[in-house]
Amino acid sequence: MRLVFGVEYEGTDWNGWQTQLSKNTVQDKIEAALSKFADQKIKTICAGRTDSGVHAKGQVIHFDSQVDRQILSWVRGTNSLLPKSIRLKWGATVKNDFHARFSAKSRVYSYSICNTPIESPLSSRLSTWIYQKLNEKKMQKASLCLIGKHDFSAFRSSECQAKSPIRVIKRCDLMRKGDFLKIEIEADAFLHHMVRNIMGCLYEIGRDVKTESWLKVVMDSKNRKNAARTLPPQGLCLEYVNYGRDFLCELE
Repeated sequence: MRLVFGVEYEGTDWNGWQTQLSKNTVQDKIEAALSKFADQKIKTICAGRTDSGVHAKGQVIHFDSQVDRQILSWVRGTNSLLPKSIRLKWGATVKNDFHARFSAKSRVYSYSICNTPIESPLSSRLSTWIYQKLNEKKMQKASLCLIGKHDFSAFRSSECQAKSPIRVIKRCDLMRKGDFLKIEIEADAFLHHMVRNIMGCLYEIGRDVKTESWLKVVMDSKNRKNAARTLPPQGLCLEYVNYGRDFLCELE
């Protein structure tokens, strides 16, 4: 029986998603809790491996188990064994050909910026503080060049293991609400550090160091050295994974 669960976590205290020898990762904590609840070894597969300090509202995992428990029991029982910063939010049984990573049609990441003269202690774990006043209209206009199918080599890290730098960005929306800026990017998949490197460039544009057209110049160069610095991880969040109508019908 294949089970799928939605996972939410605040990633500040964890060394990313993927299991490590330190056991201080989200995957390690979830697998330990699931295994204890099911009284059997459980290994999970996720939709996207987030880095150290990165958060998730809509991470998705799947695994196979013959343990006969109600979904709500899986959720509540596992949550009782997890740290408070990690929670299963929902669950379902799915067909055996469902795959948390390969069945995904697209993923949505957000990046949040606290744009105030003085840093807010209440938001410091969930957003990146930037004291310079940012021009969100310039940033939004510049980001339009990212939409579509492109080679995003200029925004991938040197540690990126993806076979191809080609990705398709479906939308890129930037919003300001009071002192906070939030950008949402939906793509078929993402390269390592791709969103944080794009945000580094938009930051330079937003504070009027670079022009709106500069982002396209960087992208067309396909050279990471031409882009700006990587913004910190705490502003990044995996918001949602889209599996299409077939999966939604299956959940219903």
